[in-house]
Amino acid sequence: MSSVNTAVQLITREEAENGLSRAGATCSPALAKGPWEYDLAEALAGAPAYGPGASSSDTAPAATPRQGQLPDEYKQASDAELDARIRAAKAKLGDRAVILGHFYQRDEVIQYADFVGDSFQLANAALTKPDAEAIIFCGVHFMAETADILSTPEQAVILPNLAAGCSMADMADEDSVEECWEQLEEIFGTGTDDQGRVPVIPVTYMNSSAALKAFCGRNGGIVCTSSNAKVVLEWAFERGQRVLFFPDQHLGRNTAKALGVPLEQMPMWNPRKELGGNDEQALLDSRVILWHGFCSVHKRFNVSQIEKARLDFPGVNVIVHPECPMEVVDAADSAGSTDFIKRAIAAATEPTTFAIGTEINMVNRLAAENPQHTIFCLDPVICPCSTMYRIHPGYLAWVLEELVQGRIVNRITVDDAVQDNAKIALERMLAAKPA
Repeated sequence: MSSVNTAVQLITREEAENGLSRAGATCSPALAKGPWEYDLAEALAGAPAYGPGASSSDTAPAATPRQGQLPDEYKQASDAELDARIRAAKAKLGDRAVILGHFYQRDEVIQYADFVGDSFQLANAALTKPDAEAIIFCGVHFMAETADILSTPEQAVILPNLAAGCSMADMADEDSVEECWEQLEEIFGTGTDDQGRVPVIPVTYMNSSAALKAFCGRNGGIVCTSSNAKVVLEWAFERGQRVLFFPDQHLGRNTAKALGVPLEQMPMWNPRKELGGNDEQALLDSRVILWHGFCSVHKRFNVSQIEKARLDFPGVNVIVHPECPMEVVDAADSAGSTDFIKRAIAAATEPTTFAIGTEINMVNRLAAENPQHTIFCLDPVICPCSTMYRIHPGYLAWVLEELVQGRIVNRITVDDAVQDNAKIALERMLAAKPA
């Protein structure tokens, strides 16, 4: 099976030549371009953007990191040349460097990864290499921050393309969350109830900045992953009368609903509106206050896609990520983290048809790794994670060859004070293990 990038190139070429595509469709022909073209466009515009793909219509905050210009030799190198240079640099560096590749990363990059997994798995994988001088994180910015928090001070965490951010993580910034917190304290106060519970516990998804993880750490809160969100909410309810959950509304809603929290007790907080767009009574009656954030990859999935999959493939097993909208999770056979999806497919002993609702690079790879099954993405349009797609073998070759020369580029560092508080929230998360 060809990679997502190969399919994008083919489809784009056919569309240009024939005015239509026989091979399928992409959400943007710009996906076929080198990511360095987006870097240049942002530099000329003087403003950041997420680039083509699922997050192309999301507004990037002015402070979003931007990537400088990649040297021409890496832009102009052929695939074969980049492959040779990456492998040669890896061989020279040996155990001095470890490459981490997220499930959603393109195959052309993932082939060089020493570890492949979700953001938290990869941060933990780096801990198994304490002697590595450099951790090259082929993921997005918040993941590299988490790796820096959990790694030793002597280790350098490198993000091959600084523009590989996360639109969902950017939907909750520190200033907006602090302002929300102040407004909630005015309504709820700070005293405990007769069970010793505080008025509200902040819970941030792993897909958030280090600053928000630190906010949770210093305010009695915790970090969650899509794997342990249920356990984390239970932990929070033991300690608080309600939860402020950010930045992903869908993970928060789907998890709380599964715990029996009524939808009417889950108001949305829109940071652009007074009291988040709520009245005081709705907030007082709440159990979970959901932040107005979402993943643009998982927002693309809908019930109609599931209905079509069931019509085309009777008996299909539909599995979606809990970042999908509630109605999609309700219509699926099951929902879970990327690791849950991977394990569910591995557990199938008979040839099975799976329709998967998560990022296309991972789905495509699962299909290639499990030829005994029929595996396809619910979304028929090829539309990868915009920011993950910003990492290309050219950037990986560049950062590796710079390391060979003794130079560290694109290092991600988290301030010591932020690290200390973020670690508190991460350690609470580590202790909240699913049964």
